Amino acid sequence: MSAEPPPILDITARRPHRADARRNFDAVLTAAREAFAVRGTDASLEDIARQANVGIGTLYRNFPTRQDLLEAVYAGEVQELCLGAQAVSELEPWDAFTTWLDSFARYVPTKLALLQALNKDSEVFRACKSAMLVSAAPIFERAQQAGALRPDVELDDVLRMVAGMVGSTYADDAQRRRVLNIALDGLRAR
Repeated sequence: MSAEPPPILDITARRPHRADARRNFDAVLTAAREAFAVRGTDASLEDIARQANVGIGTLYRNFPTRQDLLEAVYAGEVQELCLGAQAVSELEPWDAFTTWLDSFARYVPTKLALLQALNKDSEVFRACKSAMLVSAAPIFERAQQAGALRPDVELDDVLRMVAGMVGSTYADDAQRRRVLNIALDGLRAR
């Protein structure tokens, strides 16, 4: 239903053509994603290279600065969220909206440190935000048009509300889910 989300960061243009170099590139991104999630954005680049099973020179050849690596990891995560919007687009309007919003809610807390380390004025950050809004808008609008979602809210309102809620610390995932359900109940059209 929804169109292909716009490219956020042209990783494919930077991704090497040779199979071995491509594997190394992907391994660095995977290791960085894990390291940033566990140890924060100050995770050692040497440890990331070691985890990826490559030399530090290979890491720097692909990602000359820490910011380049942070942006690539962040853009990859946002791209997955955008693709998730496409994956749920065939569900019933309310189900599509709540399923995607749940994905967004699970995404936010794990990416807060990464988001804080990014330059908010960077083209990558702006492109990520735009791509997320563009990919979620059809799901949001369809839920409103179907009469399932309150007509007096905007997508940006919902994303800010959910980001603020899930950025908090909860006792467990069940509590996080209950709080999200309370918010969803408030968003449902009466």
